[in-house]
Amino acid sequence: MYMGKKKLSERKKRKIERTVANDRSYKVILYNRFILFLLLVLLQTTVQIGIWISVVYKSPVGSILQLLLWVLSLIFVLHIINKNERPSLKINWIIILLIAPVLGVPFYLLHGEARPTKKMRKKIARAKAEVCQSVTEFYGEREIAAPQTRDEGVSYFLEKYAGYPLFHDGEVEYYESGEGAFPHMLTALKGAEKFILLEYFIIKHGKMWQKILQILLEKAEQGVQIRIIYDDFGCMMSLPPKYERYLEGLHKNIRCMKFNDVVPVFALRMNNRDHRKILVVDGKIAFTGGINLADEYINEERRFGYWKDSAVKITGSAVNSFTQMFFYLWNAFRKDKEDVKNYLLPLKSGKCGGQVCVQPYDDSPLDNIRVGETVYMDAIQRAQKSLYIFTPYLILDDEMRTALCQASLRGVDVRIVTPSVPDKKLVFRMTRANYGILMKAGVKIYEYAPGFIHAKSVLCDEKIAVVGTVNFDYRSLYFHFENAVCFSGCQAVEDLKRDCEATFAVSTRCTPENTKRNVFGRLIDAVFRVFETLL
Repeated sequence: MYMGKKKLSERKKRKIERTVANDRSYKVILYNRFILFLLLVLLQTTVQIGIWISVVYKSPVGSILQLLLWVLSLIFVLHIINKNERPSLKINWIIILLIAPVLGVPFYLLHGEARPTKKMRKKIARAKAEVCQSVTEFYGEREIAAPQTRDEGVSYFLEKYAGYPLFHDGEVEYYESGEGAFPHMLTALKGAEKFILLEYFIIKHGKMWQKILQILLEKAEQGVQIRIIYDDFGCMMSLPPKYERYLEGLHKNIRCMKFNDVVPVFALRMNNRDHRKILVVDGKIAFTGGINLADEYINEERRFGYWKDSAVKITGSAVNSFTQMFFYLWNAFRKDKEDVKNYLLPLKSGKCGGQVCVQPYDDSPLDNIRVGETVYMDAIQRAQKSLYIFTPYLILDDEMRTALCQASLRGVDVRIVTPSVPDKKLVFRMTRANYGILMKAGVKIYEYAPGFIHAKSVLCDEKIAVVGTVNFDYRSLYFHFENAVCFSGCQAVEDLKRDCEATFAVSTRCTPENTKRNVFGRLIDAVFRVFETLL
């Protein structure tokens, strides 16, 4: 995270430019950076485990330490049982703590809580309170009306507990691929007059980023203020070290922050990544979805077959919500904080889009209010006719798995599309491990035959849609900073429906026969599921 460091010297700036220009050298440096990080983590882990086991089992006080560990593991088990937490997560941790307390106790101390460190929580909470106060001063107090119908319940929740209102003006455009969205993103960037906000999990050197960066430099020269956030872990294999300082050195109107510096140690805060994808131009246009700023997302690079993604373009008052999201993190970690009022636009009155409803929102591990999970669960439970889901990963807890099964058993046409070509083989195995119980309940599961599907989209009863960054896995739902938008009453819903139908047509329907595993395979899956909350 940005800590007010000095700008790069001209020598270091030229070195980064040469590195980026030389593709081979660039890849070698990134590879070496990742390998060094991995080796240091493994070395640290091996040394810690070795010392820990040596002290516990071979020291004169080893028996006392073992007894103490058993007592601590039992205390943690009691703590877990009494937590307001998901049963599946509780069971997994209880198994780990009771079977191997020597490793389970320190592991739980590091990874047992999804929430960020106290220091990170305080910074973000303070920034969020300040931004919310500025927004209130700009727009005035807003009354939150109690829901009158079942359909209004989730909107009420998002406004009251997540802080994001429902808007009825503007438009939503849906894009069924990265290459479909990219030209519209470039057009929006070229039209910028005041400011550009970019927040992405991954920015990667290549054709996509070079085109965007060229426009950013042109706009900065015209006086447009540009603010960029990228996640340090997400960009470990795509950007050289100190790249944020390099970008700031390109022009005075460009400021950049990398989120949550990666350090080669096991630490609680390493779990919490900025997985959001946000582009805002002048407060008038916003883009979000699964698309990062890397060539594979627009199929300029083929890594896992054809890369299918989704995105939406938002106009109207709802864009202000994306601006708020951006400055929650920006003002939390930058010393040169921004006044969000300088980036907000007056709200439009009336229902310019007819019956259009647009409600952006974000989710974070700062509290126990699982916004992303609540929205997904609401869609699953309210569905009466159909429920279509695109997700690259399907690692479910018991509650969501049961909800999907119950929806199918009550007659809802539940269809889930996952990749046929995985980007992470272990996660793909865990995804497939969820197929059996879902298919028994009648859920239709498809694997996207052309390659990898990275879209995170939900369509409920062909009326209500959700598109964003939230995967159906533990990390997205409980560890990461995420964002999405819920919308209805607009053409984009119909466009998503057509995309779903087209995707089903080119996907392979999974059956118990073509996904069957032998006894040994099922045993491996059962062991992996103990650790699924860490994937």
